[in-house]
Amino acid sequence: MSERAVCVIGTGLIGGSLMRAAEKAGRAVWGATASPSTADDATADGFDVTVDTAAALRRAVDTDALVVLAVPLPALAGVLDLVGAHAPTCRLTDAVSVKVAVADLVAERAPHARFVGGHPMAGTSESGWGAGTAELFVDAAWVVASDDGADPQVWADVAELAWDCGARVVPAASDEHDLAVARISHLPHLLAAVLAAVGAEGDELALSLAAGSFADGTRVAGTRPELVLAMCEGNRDALLGAVDSALGRLGAMRGALASTGGLAKTVEAGHEARQRWAAAREPEQLRIRRGTGMAALRDIGRRGAVITGWK
Repeated sequence: MSERAVCVIGTGLIGGSLMRAAEKAGRAVWGATASPSTADDATADGFDVTVDTAAALRRAVDTDALVVLAVPLPALAGVLDLVGAHAPTCRLTDAVSVKVAVADLVAERAPHARFVGGHPMAGTSESGWGAGTAELFVDAAWVVASDDGADPQVWADVAELAWDCGARVVPAASDEHDLAVARISHLPHLLAAVLAAVGAEGDELALSLAAGSFADGTRVAGTRPELVLAMCEGNRDALLGAVDSALGRLGAMRGALASTGGLAKTVEAGHEARQRWAAAREPEQLRIRRGTGMAALRDIGRRGAVITGWK
């Protein structure tokens, strides 16, 4: 779809998968990592990955590539300092799971970059270069930040990268994105951690009997703790609201269980919500005209539709 080259900074699960998918789509792609062993592994797999982030960024400037930051939020400030020094006006996006905090850091550290935030909603509990796959993003939602003032050319660059990776674009305002992922991504990580800990508080019999429901409910608790901390603590304000909502429901459930023993309200509400989620797995698919305004794009995302290409 696009011939624009891609420079990926950070080559773990997401960055490594992005490199594989971009190459599969026929794009020139290279990357940088802070880990010499990761660079060696990627090179052994035939990819151009260096530990010299500054050199990778200068190459992006020379080729007018799209730079994708796929590092954890705590590492972002240092990487953005390099962007500001070596690629100050580059086309820039990211794959971090929060958007307001990233936009604030870009404004502070690399204020002249042509930045449009992104968030591919895909992943596994595994991490690192070896966990990556070119198919990770197929049919996944890929949020492209659609805030007022966003550069429409870079918005198109990010959208086309998502489409080339097999994803479907969901346009959203940065703050609305953070509120949404607090409920459907970050809170589930915390609830999985709580559920796993409660299960482990039982004796060995409890763990030996744990099967499908426990495995499904605790799957993301297997994610590296530092990655969970980075995304959840980075979305603190939005996550507090989601935690409060969960605590309110748990409190009401406990009160009902203690007083009448009845759990119907909790179970039926959860069943209905799950059915709504299942229906949302087949969203309205749209094609848009180039130059569609940011307000119109945000409306598409708010109604649960996805964008699959240009008209």
